Amino acid sequence: MLTDIEIAQGAQMKPISEIADLLGIDNDSLEHYGKYKAKISEEFIEKTKNNKDGKLILVTAINPTPAGEGKTTTSVGLGQAMKHIGKNAVIALREPSLGPVFGIKGGAAGGGYSQVVPMEDINLHFTGDMHAITSANNLLCALLDNHLQQGNVLGIDQRRIVIKRCLDMNDRALRFVNVGLGGKINGVPREDGFIITVASEVMAILCLCKDVDDLKERLGKILVGYTYSGEPVFAKDLKAEGAMAALLKDAIKPNLVQTLENTPAIMHGGPFANIAHGCNSVRATKLALKLADYCITEAGFGSDLGAEKFLDIKCRTAGLNPSCIVIVATVRALKYNGGVAKADLVNENLDALKKGIVNLGAHIDNMQKYGVPVVVAINRFLSDSKAELDFIADYCRERGADFALSDVFANGGLGGVELANAVVAACEKPSNFAPVYDLNLSIQDKIKAIATTIYGASGVNFTASALKNIAEIDKIATDIPVCIAKTQYSLSDNPALLGRPEGFEITVREVKLSNGAGFAVALTGDIMTMPGLPKAPAANNIDVTSDGKIVGLF
Repeated sequence: MLTDIEIAQGAQMKPISEIADLLGIDNDSLEHYGKYKAKISEEFIEKTKNNKDGKLILVTAINPTPAGEGKTTTSVGLGQAMKHIGKNAVIALREPSLGPVFGIKGGAAGGGYSQVVPMEDINLHFTGDMHAITSANNLLCALLDNHLQQGNVLGIDQRRIVIKRCLDMNDRALRFVNVGLGGKINGVPREDGFIITVASEVMAILCLCKDVDDLKERLGKILVGYTYSGEPVFAKDLKAEGAMAALLKDAIKPNLVQTLENTPAIMHGGPFANIAHGCNSVRATKLALKLADYCITEAGFGSDLGAEKFLDIKCRTAGLNPSCIVIVATVRALKYNGGVAKADLVNENLDALKKGIVNLGAHIDNMQKYGVPVVVAINRFLSDSKAELDFIADYCRERGADFALSDVFANGGLGGVELANAVVAACEKPSNFAPVYDLNLSIQDKIKAIATTIYGASGVNFTASALKNIAEIDKIATDIPVCIAKTQYSLSDNPALLGRPEGFEITVREVKLSNGAGFAVALTGDIMTMPGLPKAPAANNIDVTSDGKIVGLF
């Protein structure tokens, strides 16, 4: 059996200019990064603004497990399948982060015969967007520390600096560091730390901004800290936004690539959904809607994280209205939720499936609360028995959710024809999309609304520190959405509580203001904004041969 990278390396890619032709993008509107990837120019994006919007399809999933669910694979396969049924579709995806690529999660280019290519480029440096975001964030930090060194005219309290440096790599040793050591010439000593680039506010801003002017304005609003008298200090006070925007002038442009079947795909932005808003850029999604009859996009992790943020933050910010939500589920993952060990998931076990399928039920119920038609994609594996697949199908019928079997991993677009037809049919049904909370609620009430309505929590505990954070945020920003950072493995903030836990409470330990992005971030449980590497990181298996061929990348 071929690995993902072996399949990708055997792909018959077309020059990116030919893929652009399918969308009516002329070669002069492309900024080439080699033969098979390119950025789309601002001039072309401007030309599309009067085009009619297509249908917006969101792909999400049940809570992730070590067995894998295949959300990106399904997104790519669904896009390829649309072509097989005569529909014009564009896929809008997130860019992978190097941290998970070299860690444990893997990349974000799909798998099997439903991948975006060139897979190695996409999963590594791609077009440099992540590096530009990292540089812009760290420029702000450098300007801040330089301000302290050069007299601190603003009176910034170095004990109350909230901005952190970032790095697109899993490196737990950098979570807490001291900077400015070694004498007066090396700066003002203070406590600092690093977060992973995809959790940075700069990443969130890039993915939510409308254009360069909006980008610059949002960058200027980033809260960097407080003065000795307790007044907030923003990036614009350090005159940082112009230089930061200059570093991001190319990164703001969406990237065009293709699938294994030469379906157009726009990849842009990549915030995590467990510690950020988890969606690709508004600009990429809106462009895809202007270029095709169907835009297929995804949000990170399970629907309790990525989809909730997509619907309550991204759609609200950008004025988007989804026509269909696809929930990806697998027999294996549901049996894992039912208590089966990973090594035993290949064995038929209807009792465990019946126990674990409540997790799928929670996600169906949650997505139906938004007033959007729901389709369950049953991502089939070779080990799945007919009885297990039939059980899931019957369960979906009982829940009033459409469903379809999907074989896109093994068979590419042809394996997703049943799913594509179900999605197209769902898109013709009425969609009465509405977020699950009002913006005029307090931050506490918004968090409670998500925790009780989507997670199924009985309540929310706020630490004294979190309440103090909220009081400070209320002085700066009101009527903003909330972005809850929690574990992806459970509907609760405890990764050990699988299935559909009941009677639990969420604990909010800290709340941060992402003022430029326009939302507040609530940190729950023990969630970290800088992940660590596992005992046996994926990096141990990645290599490059003497002729420059990458091996071991999934």
